[in-house]
Amino acid sequence: MKRSIFRSSGRTVSSHWCARIALGCCLLNWIQAAETNSAVEILLPETVSRWADVMAAHHPSLKAAHARAQAAQRNADGVRRVADPRFMIGGAVYSAKGMNPSEEGNLIYGVEQPLPLLGKETAARALARAEADTEAVRADARFQELRRDLAISLFQAAFARRAVELAEADQNWLRETVRTMEGRLGAGAGSSVEVLRAQTEQARRQVEVATLRAQEGEARSTVNRRLGRDPLAPLPDFELPALAEPVEYNERLVRLALEAEPRRRVLASQRDAAGALVEATRRSQRPNLSVGVDGRQYGGDGEFREGTFFLSVSLPLWNRGKFRQDLARDRDRLRAAEEEHADSALQVREEIHHLTLRLATARQEALLYQDEVLPRAESALRAAQAQWSAGQGSLREVLDAQRMVLEARLQFARAVGEQWSTLSELVLCCGLGDLEALEMVRPAPGRTLTPIPSQP
Repeated sequence: MKRSIFRSSGRTVSSHWCARIALGCCLLNWIQAAETNSAVEILLPETVSRWADVMAAHHPSLKAAHARAQAAQRNADGVRRVADPRFMIGGAVYSAKGMNPSEEGNLIYGVEQPLPLLGKETAARALARAEADTEAVRADARFQELRRDLAISLFQAAFARRAVELAEADQNWLRETVRTMEGRLGAGAGSSVEVLRAQTEQARRQVEVATLRAQEGEARSTVNRRLGRDPLAPLPDFELPALAEPVEYNERLVRLALEAEPRRRVLASQRDAAGALVEATRRSQRPNLSVGVDGRQYGGDGEFREGTFFLSVSLPLWNRGKFRQDLARDRDRLRAAEEEHADSALQVREEIHHLTLRLATARQEALLYQDEVLPRAESALRAAQAQWSAGQGSLREVLDAQRMVLEARLQFARAVGEQWSTLSELVLCCGLGDLEALEMVRPAPGRTLTPIPSQP
């Protein structure tokens, strides 16, 4: 399983981010080469991972999350361990009845140094580190969420392309059918009603193809948006992969999700930060200690006259009730964070169960159309064409059978796309590095299925 691209250390964040940016720049050259090539990209897990690396290097939202994580880390590194000393200088004026300035000195100067002895500075550093860890985890969660959205957009674009291919193939079949029927009508062996019906179906299909092409363009623009690029930037054509193997609900999957689910990790980090805030508030009630030294000298001859040493202690007398309210407030926030983290465990279990059910449903639907509906629809189409060619059937039966075949192929592609999109959501829920990491929780492979063909 791949680890997070962010860490609690600022140095680790920067180096890992720079490496990912460099990888993204290298992948840009690969993308440009792919765009100039007419080859179609099958959306295998490694292909999705390459596009996720490109997104990580260029998406503005990820750059903003990285900047916030770096700022929080710099804030943690900048917390003062020891407060700066305070220097003071002044003078004394005496009346005629007062002391002699030449004996007491009339120039006063001193230095006071706060002492970090009661743990306030330690608590402040712990709180800043906890906040930095929270920002790093939040940035990593943002990356994983965007990677899921990108994967879903890629599969939707591949399905949109498949829908256009199927519609165009059906349009070509209708065009040939209309041409054949017009020839038969010209030879006096056809029906003008059937020709009109076929021409109407061809015109309807032409409009549907135009609509599907527009939807494909919109799906591709969504992919570019997920990549952080211009919506009209060129992209290669995408193709759906083969039907994936099943992923069943099991305790190993649930444990993995409970440990690594991004939102749950953010809640755990927020809980730790709330605990650090409680400790910092508790220690803020302690007094402030300072040690200092004062000196006196006479301005007439510049010689030293007197020196004093002192220890100052603040007395938290008038605000003890306010301190107790602050501590109770932060303890309530900690309790709320703990309850939210506990509730997230139930949500994760529910989401894992829901996603595995969706996976099973999509797989069953795909197998139904692949093994039963599509073969029967193709058989019905061949029988209807044979009867129509022999003059024993009607054109309506042929058109209905052709539409059944088209719908079966389209539903099969939709089920495959739904399965891979749900797998992308499952990857996010389990905090896995990519789709390939699902092999960790997948049972032994069963039957081998052929990929979706690029042509109907």
